[in-house]
Amino acid sequence: MIARRIRYEIVSQAVAPMLLAMERWRGRGRKVGRAEGPFGPPLESTRKLKELTSLHYFAGRYADGAVPVAWVTSGFPVEMLRPLGFHTVYPENHGAICSVKRMVPGLSEAVERNGYSRDLCGYARADLGCIATGTTPVGRLPKPDLLCCCTNICQTVLYWYRTLAVHFRVPLVVIDTPFVYGEAQPHLLAYVADQLRELTETAERVAGRKVDRAALVETMRLARGGTRLWGECLRAGRARPSPWTGFDAFFHLAPIVAMRGTRECNDYYRMLRDELNDRVARGVGGIADERVRLLWDNLPIWFNLRDLSTTLARNGFNIVCTTYTNAWAEAGAMIDPADPEGSAARTYLHVLLNRDLPYKLSIMKRLCREHGATGAIFHSDRSCKPYSIGQIDLMGRLSSEEGVKGLLLEADHADPRSWSEAQAYNRLHAFMELFA
Repeated sequence: MIARRIRYEIVSQAVAPMLLAMERWRGRGRKVGRAEGPFGPPLESTRKLKELTSLHYFAGRYADGAVPVAWVTSGFPVEMLRPLGFHTVYPENHGAICSVKRMVPGLSEAVERNGYSRDLCGYARADLGCIATGTTPVGRLPKPDLLCCCTNICQTVLYWYRTLAVHFRVPLVVIDTPFVYGEAQPHLLAYVADQLRELTETAERVAGRKVDRAALVETMRLARGGTRLWGECLRAGRARPSPWTGFDAFFHLAPIVAMRGTRECNDYYRMLRDELNDRVARGVGGIADERVRLLWDNLPIWFNLRDLSTTLARNGFNIVCTTYTNAWAEAGAMIDPADPEGSAARTYLHVLLNRDLPYKLSIMKRLCREHGATGAIFHSDRSCKPYSIGQIDLMGRLSSEEGVKGLLLEADHADPRSWSEAQAYNRLHAFMELFA
């Protein structure tokens, strides 16, 4: 245990940073900042994003047996785990990487042969497929000591993590978050806060240590600061032209999901915010010729993101805001370091996917007004049914009440087998003609 801990610390604090520094040195002669096709100059911060992500996964290869490891869902109150020294793994983030690499069909087929339905979430199939085949684009994922699931994003995660618990034979903590209509009632807040206290007890047993209250307060402070910084990055998109695209934001979202509550996360978003604000001051846009501004609803189509963004950019269309990236700034504003359990209960009850359609509509209206979006693309996501429910009604209301033109694009955030490219691009071109 001690030898593995020393190796983990050496790898994460010295070896991995040295390798990344060598990579930077090898690429020192490469030109950056040059516009590419219909896009503006690439963001310099993207290099740091790649380094952060690489360091996280590289260190993770040596984490099990060295430090406690937790696999967590994206909407889980991870702030409760950080003071105990857990290395956290996000199967959904890992699934997104598999999606970008177009690995999901092969990974899915491996588990579909064992009886898992193709109708399951693509992230779940990718994760279970990686376990079944031992294949991953990040080298190796550490085995979990604890599984942490929160139902505020969907019910699929409950059964997905139960399957993981059986496979790895480790404890599973489920935070049950009742669906919120309007605002959460006091009894719901108390219900979730009680579960968070039980989570702490279980996590302490697994980690073999007690939570330091001062460390928890500091983690909550960092988490609140990180979500505020992320919100400042998103608000830069209100400028004309927007200094980046909503599709850029999907990639730069990774730290606030996987590293929330850490100094590294906050340092990164300060860098990104400053770069975006500098681009605003200089009039540098995310696309070369921004003519029409759009809202995107739901997760991205990871495997087709480049082609889709290029098609839009060539025609002067820019995704300037998205409901998903905004959600990570919206709920995080409720974090209060003075009341870790209570504010975490409020925060994680009120995430976008755990709230009613009137709330979602109000968010869309506000985003469109603030960003000057006159059109909206609704990704009807086969893999994320809770996110897709009600989109036709939302699209109709947004059009009739705000004059925002809408397109429903049927796809899947992970699996290209559920994507009809010809049909999708026919719809997209017809939609763009509405703005001629």
